[in-house]
Amino acid sequence: MPMPSLKLKPNVRARVLDGHPWVFANEVEALLPSEQDGEIVECRDRTGRFLGAGIYNGKSQIVWRRLGRERSPLDRADLLARLERAIARRGPVAPGACRRLVWSESDDLPGIVVDQFGDALVVQIQTMAMEKRSALIGELLAELLKPAEVIFRNDAPIRRLEGLPLETHTLSGKPWAPSWLAIDGIDYWLDLQGGQKTGFYLDQRPQHSAVARHCAGRRVLDAFCNQGPFALHAAKAGAARVLGLDSAEDAIAAARQNAERNKVTVEFSVANVFDWFNAAERKAEEPWDVIILDPPPFAKSRSALEGALRGYKEINLRALQRLAPGGVLATYSCSHHMQDADLRGVLAAAATDARRKVRVLEWSHQPPDHPVLIGMPESEYLRGYILQAE
Repeated sequence: MPMPSLKLKPNVRARVLDGHPWVFANEVEALLPSEQDGEIVECRDRTGRFLGAGIYNGKSQIVWRRLGRERSPLDRADLLARLERAIARRGPVAPGACRRLVWSESDDLPGIVVDQFGDALVVQIQTMAMEKRSALIGELLAELLKPAEVIFRNDAPIRRLEGLPLETHTLSGKPWAPSWLAIDGIDYWLDLQGGQKTGFYLDQRPQHSAVARHCAGRRVLDAFCNQGPFALHAAKAGAARVLGLDSAEDAIAAARQNAERNKVTVEFSVANVFDWFNAAERKAEEPWDVIILDPPPFAKSRSALEGALRGYKEINLRALQRLAPGGVLATYSCSHHMQDADLRGVLAAAATDARRKVRVLEWSHQPPDHPVLIGMPESEYLRGYILQAE
């Protein structure tokens, strides 16, 4: 039986022609019948040339996501092979490891994210086709890795764009209780079933130790600290004083609990970081030797980029104004809409307004377990700089 076919409009230069794995609703001649939602269909250009097989959802703006340039059944054997390849890219399976095992299109599994936290796996399903196969995905992960539990965190708002409900559950049907887990020598109290995202931001792990190398004997400010990993690593490295700020009371409560568990001294405070920097009393305070800015994404859409650039410039300007001579600023952006040139331009503008000479010590990027797919800018989202200011 022939595979249903989606055809591109003749007068649209669709990005899929340049290697991108997505096709948008306004790029196709006609949508397919609703019974094809969540199924495998092929895509062809205006001349009828085969572009690949992918998952389809007429309810989404992204109607087609490529699985490969060959016809793919996405059955048990196909899914198993894809999961095996994704896991193999991360190297040997380590029972107590904390790492990302599957990163959506970058691993030829569009709409699946899998994070390993010791003996538990946390799965996010974000596309209708993978939702239809979620039970099978859980079974295959259990078969491949034999975890104590597979936790489905299907509560990300992005699911609504696919017409999917928000919910969480486990493969066993039993709740997964929060517990302590050691990550890079620090114990964290992790709520994998109810915490933020998949429970912990694994993508910044290499940066925690990179920044800590600059913190011994110094005054350290960790802005947007979340559960406190930058602050905790700084304190463990021998910082003279560490202050962590976040607007979320639950994050600050978790950070304080983590600090107590790890027997390190860190002050944590609930605060709007912009308001905190702008408060009049800041001018009279001693400057900081190290400032870390790791905010949530300011640009959640392309239309929000202009405002986001202003926000990034403002917060980096305030940080540079409160940084001691010779001090270190570690600053990050986690929005794929903000390219490296945008971030560098913002930092240059902030340095100019602060009248500081700023040099790059290190450039940072998302780690290898969050691979970037060439031709898909959306797969590249985390960028940062460790800077020194005269």
